[in-house]
Amino acid sequence: MKKKSIIGYTTGVFDLFHVGHLNILKNAKKHCDYLIVGVTTDDITKTMKGKCPVIPFEERIQIVENIKFVDLAVAKDNLSNVAAFEKNKFNLMIKGDDWRNTPKGQVLENELNAFGIKVIYLPYTKHISSTLLKEVIMKL
Repeated sequence: MKKKSIIGYTTGVFDLFHVGHLNILKNAKKHCDYLIVGVTTDDITKTMKGKCPVIPFEERIQIVENIKFVDLAVAKDNLSNVAAFEKNKFNLMIKGDDWRNTPKGQVLENELNAFGIKVIYLPYTKHISSTLLKEVIMKL
């Protein structure tokens, strides 16, 4: 019997790409045979965070699709994780552990478990974030 391929999916804005982004992608690839990365569009980022990214979507997705751990970069143009599953047909969702044991993490797990999709959490790089980088830049 042939082993079922693990198709992993993770998502992010990936603004001001930094080592934390690289770490999540590198570690995500260790858990799957094929890694799909949803890059959040400018409009969805504005809806989620109330502000637009510094780097435009077209440039952010170009950066992500050229990372060696990424098999496919796609636009995340919908807030729904179920819509992302229906569009990309993954069987493993990968998130940073800042989602673990949170209300949004529980919603994610409930939504995707209904489709038989496992959700795993990987260590979040705590010393760096795009928000922190923006704050440092603004002080300069």
